[in-house]
Amino acid sequence: MSVHAATGRRLTLGDLAAKKAAGEKLVMVTAYDHPGAQIAEAAGVDIVLVGDSAAMTVLGYDSTVPVTVDEMIMLTAAVRRGLRTPLLVADLPFGSYEASDEQAIATAQRFVKETGCDLVKIERGGTSIDRARALVAAGIPVVGHVGLTPQTATSLGGYRAQGRTAAAARQLIEDAVALQDAGCSMLVVEAVPSDVTAALMPHLAIPVIGIGAGPDADGQVLVFHDLLGLYDGPAAKFVKRYADLRTAAIAGIAAYADEVRSGAYPAPEHGYGMPEAEAARLRTATAG
Repeated sequence: MSVHAATGRRLTLGDLAAKKAAGEKLVMVTAYDHPGAQIAEAAGVDIVLVGDSAAMTVLGYDSTVPVTVDEMIMLTAAVRRGLRTPLLVADLPFGSYEASDEQAIATAQRFVKETGCDLVKIERGGTSIDRARALVAAGIPVVGHVGLTPQTATSLGGYRAQGRTAAAARQLIEDAVALQDAGCSMLVVEAVPSDVTAALMPHLAIPVIGIGAGPDADGQVLVFHDLLGLYDGPAAKFVKRYADLRTAAIAGIAAYADEVRSGAYPAPEHGYGMPEAEAARLRTATAG
């Protein structure tokens, strides 16, 4: 557990910069609700991301695209209530920031005011670089995201690794540097060859969080439901499962169902009593 978790002080961007300078790896995990936030807090992570991956892991959509601003705000606010120490990052969902700087600022302001998040995250380079610059100018800290960007995965050929040619890798690095120059405080790099991340790192002074991007990034992020084995869906190559909570949860609920059906639950110790004199009065009062 980090020293900040022990003291209860919320981490700052300055703390992350100091960790990067000291060569300390940063730990980010997603969370989507109050219990998940409390678990992440207790585990001592540095950063919690309320990712639009909630669309699939929590809300049952087929992709990240359908999730709405209102849904993401509800989830992010719930996570905020469960956190004391980690920085909180909120994904701006697809369609909520791309159209204009004004749209991006209005959406991000809602997230900051209604959820208390510390930073917002947007995907891609291109016009998103302009959006990032506008958000920073409006006083809103931003996390950029390059490589595989799930909101536009269809245009990238699906959920597959990016930057696998020298030309594509150079473009990715240019986008990453442009996002830094636009004022981004942090960068997520997803599903790119390790060689690309190694080539990228010397160009960036801001913390870089990898997911399927090799060991050279300043830190790593995984989806809560993936690393704990809760999500019953295909896992990406980069996912490592550290627990199998889905199997344990199914076994626990099945055991509960068996005891309810057999009458073993609830047992006397699971009920409430009343003084015998009051019970006697009740029996007398309700006797036929």
